[in-house]
Amino acid sequence: MSSAKPLQTTPFRPPDSAKPSGQSVRGSSLAVSLASSPAASRAASSAATPRKLRLATVWLAGCSGCHMAFLDLDEWLFELAEVADIVYSPVASDVKTYPDNVDVCLVEGAVANADNLAMARTLRERTRVVVAFGDCAISAHVPGLRNPLAAATGGGAGAVLERAYRELATLQPQWPGFPGLVPELLERVLPLHEVIAVELWLPGCPPPVARIRAVLEALVRGELPRLEGPEGLRFG
Repeated sequence: MSSAKPLQTTPFRPPDSAKPSGQSVRGSSLAVSLASSPAASRAASSAATPRKLRLATVWLAGCSGCHMAFLDLDEWLFELAEVADIVYSPVASDVKTYPDNVDVCLVEGAVANADNLAMARTLRERTRVVVAFGDCAISAHVPGLRNPLAAATGGGAGAVLERAYRELATLQPQWPGFPGLVPELLERVLPLHEVIAVELWLPGCPPPVARIRAVLEALVRGELPRLEGPEGLRFG
């Protein structure tokens, strides 16, 4: 565990949010009765209480190491739960469909197949702040090692499948093909920012726990953190 101080922060309030506004009906008995009604009191109380950050994590073409580092936040995750709701995650939620109105999404892994591409586009449409989480999301890294083979042979994804499933096979050499079950490979493995816009890059393989925590603490406060120097920018 990091020796950093526990969360001391106000629960998340979107930076672009504003206090409710409306027409004022001064001197009106209707306005007085509405202002003093139980419903108005509940609404005022709700408006005064900042809502929790809606946090998601997504796993594309990666090894899950970045998610394991996220879980290595250990008991600090209980503090995070006080100010954030994890609304979608392969390791912290059983929700199957990526929801709307997500504030922050940590995206692990490169974009290597049709399913990865569809998920990346979906989460971008439904998320305010997208974080490229780890080296594979930032640079394609290990999943991108197939790119030189595809480029050298000029065969794209087909050359990769030929090498893996025919040339090196000892029994029943054949390409995998189960439409609807095995997603199609893209011609090249792409880093996340080549597919969608990204607000923040969080490097590491996996990112150190202290770095993950520092980024999340800033995001909970409604700030976009600046990662600088070796402690913030080192890959690997």
